[in-house]
Amino acid sequence: MTTPATATPLLSAHNLSVSLGGRSILQDVSLQLNAGEIVSLIGPNGAGKTTLLRTLLGLLMPDKGHVTRTPGLRLGYVPQRLNIDPLLPLDVESFLMLWPGASSAHIEGCLEICQAKHLIKRPLQRLSGGEYQRVLLARALLNAPNLLVLDEPAQALDVHGQATLYSLIGALAKSTGCGVFIVSHDLHVVMRETDRVICLHQHICCQGRPDEVGRDPAYAALFGGDAKAFALYHHHHNHHHD
Repeated sequence: MTTPATATPLLSAHNLSVSLGGRSILQDVSLQLNAGEIVSLIGPNGAGKTTLLRTLLGLLMPDKGHVTRTPGLRLGYVPQRLNIDPLLPLDVESFLMLWPGASSAHIEGCLEICQAKHLIKRPLQRLSGGEYQRVLLARALLNAPNLLVLDEPAQALDVHGQATLYSLIGALAKSTGCGVFIVSHDLHVVMRETDRVICLHQHICCQGRPDEVGRDPAYAALFGGDAKAFALYHHHHNHHHD
């Protein structure tokens, strides 16, 4: 989906710089996230992706710059994984009922959207990795989000599970009109459902459509290997890394 340049962003970051423990993590990062657009943040380990995500969510205060959110913005957050005591007798419905104000009907509706309604009475401990991620996605939808934020959502899934999950995320964005922001290492699979890619390495190296990602030698320098091997990535920019 192409978002008009005149669209009011759901969330904007303006010249963010963050240091932790005396070490610079982010430098002058600016971006915007729009309704109906799927944006993927990629970068090697240590690039500052988690720090940027925490800053956008308001969990970290930047040393410089600021974050602007549209009034009344509702966020839905899908973490990499929630650690739940394996001895806790909790099924999917009971887990989702912990969300403030959740009703059985609303829970069933969100599970159905995520193709997980059949799991409603399943103990959390008996869910596969893909099933668990769909339940976490349903949990995020309970907030009726304008912006859905996913942190490495397919990290523990095989290639088929990744493709299935990202297809579901793409369908959600189209059906609800919400914005989606994905932090991911799953470069090949995530591109199939992404409108725009942001490449981060302490600063934003480049951003653009997936078909613009991968042509520049700087991309290969970040991720290693031959950039042409990433068939779903094509990007170019005139920025040079040290």
